[in-house]
Amino acid sequence: MEPAECLDDFDELSEDVSVGDSGELYEHFRFVADKGQQLLRVDKFLVARLEKSSRNRVQQAAEAGCIIVNGKAVKSNYRVKPLDVVSVVMDRPRYELEIIPENIPLNIVYEDDHLLVVDKPAGLVVHPGHGNYSGTLVNALAWHFKDNPDYDVADPRMGLVHRIDKDTSGLLVVAKTPDAKTALGKQFFNKTTKREYVAVVWGIPDPPIGRIEGNIGRSPKDRLQMTVFPEGDQGKHAVTHYEVLERLGYVSVVRCRLETGRTHQIRVHMKWIGHPLLNDSRYGGDEILRGVRSAKYKQFVENCFTICPRQALHARTLGFVHPATGEEMFFSSEVPSDMVSMIERWRTYSDACEAMHMSKNKDSGRKL
Repeated sequence: MEPAECLDDFDELSEDVSVGDSGELYEHFRFVADKGQQLLRVDKFLVARLEKSSRNRVQQAAEAGCIIVNGKAVKSNYRVKPLDVVSVVMDRPRYELEIIPENIPLNIVYEDDHLLVVDKPAGLVVHPGHGNYSGTLVNALAWHFKDNPDYDVADPRMGLVHRIDKDTSGLLVVAKTPDAKTALGKQFFNKTTKREYVAVVWGIPDPPIGRIEGNIGRSPKDRLQMTVFPEGDQGKHAVTHYEVLERLGYVSVVRCRLETGRTHQIRVHMKWIGHPLLNDSRYGGDEILRGVRSAKYKQFVENCFTICPRQALHARTLGFVHPATGEEMFFSSEVPSDMVSMIERWRTYSDACEAMHMSKNKDSGRKL
């Protein structure tokens, strides 16, 4: 079961910072039942141990899949038994320090009383934590809402509904009320949102239109990386649909549509099929993986990496049903200038190579 956004205000966050798209969960509380524990509903068990949390809140959290017993999500009527390990998980890490409002420019593409949609630039961390306790999108939101008494940036019942990586650009939706986050969270959980990304990858995927399915989980060799577990029950179910939009010699521009939202999903899935994202240092895309062995070509690729100094991935579209009006909402974002400039470089290079190839063929024909 994939837990949706957590609905309780249990407290603030865990130390493990998110590094990817929605789907990552963080343990906020853990309780181990005593050896003499009598059978007791888990909602009653937790209410007795969590300050300022009502039974109704705990039940809502259970419905959202945020109450875990012995590693599995349970409903509120689960009966805790001796030595059970009961955890409360949330969709974001613990905020260990106070969130300081910071006047960081936000590109807000839409806002009303219930939500706002932000176009995040590459390089902006989403959540504070793990060495990034300031300069994050949450700090920017705290500034934006500093005069709004109804918005508490530290309250997990509102705020960011999903995430994208620090060095991925694009669209994010922020809930301004608990009801809005609940409704939007259910849409992400039920996979009814519309999310489309543009990426530049090494090589030309074959077939040009395809579906990638493979469980994604944290790599046992490197905890900073995610990996695909093609068989067995390791990792979480993940599906990415892709389509090649443009072939540019040794690279291609690809459209990716998420059916699920796992940490680093597109980056991991594209690497798994042999086409890592350009300049994705975590997954090997910052090396020259296709092309000729020449100093001139090497310099060309390095120049491209300088122009776009991050993984070439942009969250271009976002669609969902408005949580209050029921209206179909759809937003799009222009591919940012760093990716556009790099694509233009590859387009020029590809055209020049094609022209040279055609010229050689003509010369060969004359000799015959």
